[in-house]
Amino acid sequence: MNAIELGTRLVSLCNDGKSEEAVATLYSDDIVSIEGQGTEEMPARLEGIQAVKGKNDWWFANHEVHSSVATGPFCGHRDDQFVVQFDLDVTPKEGERMQMREVALYTLKDDKIIQEEFLYLMG
Repeated sequence: MNAIELGTRLVSLCNDGKSEEAVATLYSDDIVSIEGQGTEEMPARLEGIQAVKGKNDWWFANHEVHSSVATGPFCGHRDDQFVVQFDLDVTPKEGERMQMREVALYTLKDDKIIQEEFLYLMG
């Protein structure tokens, strides 16, 4: 799959509430996931499909997701990258309800996502 096809599939699965299926079917076993910030409990950089599945399990165990909308893919001149925008309305189990907007830059190799990097609106 090229960036447009893979990105369109990722957005569709995310908007259908099937992010776990997206990880299982679209991600490389050697995936690298990079968050804009990390904690001791959840580091900013994770490597390998099991670590990314664990991050997703942690996210859903620690947040009530009221809504999640993925928009994209946004593609440029490179065939191996695309961006997706995520708009989230969540309540952390230990916090107050909040709205978040982030983008993720995805890099492909051999028809799979080999890296995801999340970027946040700051300032």
